[in-house]
Amino acid sequence: MLLHNRIPITPPLPLRKPIHHHRNAAVSATASFSVSDESLSSRGFTFHRTIDNLNLDHLNSVFAAVGFPRRDPEKIRVALEHTDALLWIEYEKTRKPVAFARATGDGVFNAIIWDVVVDPTFQGIGLGKAVMERLVTELLEKGINNIALYSEPRVLGFYRPLGFVADPDGIRGMVYSRKQKNKK
Repeated sequence: MLLHNRIPITPPLPLRKPIHHHRNAAVSATASFSVSDESLSSRGFTFHRTIDNLNLDHLNSVFAAVGFPRRDPEKIRVALEHTDALLWIEYEKTRKPVAFARATGDGVFNAIIWDVVVDPTFQGIGLGKAVMERLVTELLEKGINNIALYSEPRVLGFYRPLGFVADPDGIRGMVYSRKQKNKK
């Protein structure tokens, strides 16, 4: 498990008012991103922060293209309805999602980022970084400072420049396993 690097800030920063962007995208007026919304828009990409107009079959295809198992679209819908924050990028020429990430949590202290994917055809042009920077910014602006994610070892290098580190307290993530429960 990786945690977003928690650096104490003193004194506390005042709350920033979000500005509302195209299609419900709320972006901080003071946030600085490596790839601007304008740059992505000029290249035919649109940000979305709701599941409105998100074709779950197309999203499932992106999941499968990066090696995730195919999922039941109705279960995806339920998961997304219980998601606290999400961001996806649509390629305007095809009207399909090409990048996606979401976060769940308690809405106050903790969040876990899930399902960070970029269609392999669109990898390497900054979409994953764009999604992650904006999702982390949204969580931080809500006052959520304990942000974690699970990652395969082969993509750890992607998350480190975004501020994620192995838990500095040495805590290791654990998962529930039915196999362990049956062992005696």
